[in-house]
Amino acid sequence: MHICLIRFTQFSVLSLFKLFICQALAAGPTTSTLSSTQNFFDLSANDIHGKKIHFSQYRGKVVLVVNTASECGFTPQLKDLEEVFKKYNAKGFTVLAFPSNDFKQEKGSNDEVLKFAQTNYHITFPIFDKGAVTGADQQEIFKFLTEQKPGILFKDVRWNFEKFLINREGKVIERWSSITSPTSKSVLEKIEKALAAPM
Repeated sequence: MHICLIRFTQFSVLSLFKLFICQALAAGPTTSTLSSTQNFFDLSANDIHGKKIHFSQYRGKVVLVVNTASECGFTPQLKDLEEVFKKYNAKGFTVLAFPSNDFKQEKGSNDEVLKFAQTNYHITFPIFDKGAVTGADQQEIFKFLTEQKPGILFKDVRWNFEKFLINREGKVIERWSSITSPTSKSVLEKIEKALAAPM
């Protein structure tokens, strides 16, 4: 029985690995017409109050884009995001948060999302209109981000609190999964390197 279980487990892991590889290959090339012809600072989105924000206002800054949710195990990262925002904001850095209910963990209205984030985590960085980060209704910004920086196994955002770092030239230079804290050494080093780069 133990031998059968071991063989079944090995088979399951191997099958799962093959599935991941197949899905990664199905994602296609890592570049596209969109990512090669557009720049982050050419895009726009509505903020959480419904006002259209042109990202050209962030031109020359280093930007960290994060898809957020209020009922996720990673939600305490909002505190870390605020810490990083305050640490580097004066040097030309900002955090942009995009709430999404794609993973069924952001069920409130825009007003409820904003109140939760400000009351519980005292955030001061910009928050945008709640919207899709995956699927047919995916926001233009996340089409751009995932095409410029596909994941290792999956092109699309797989969970809340994925992070994309954009340099001063409007190019996506790094992507981190949900489990990587915004205050981790790898993230801070990339931010500092991007801030130090000549414009």
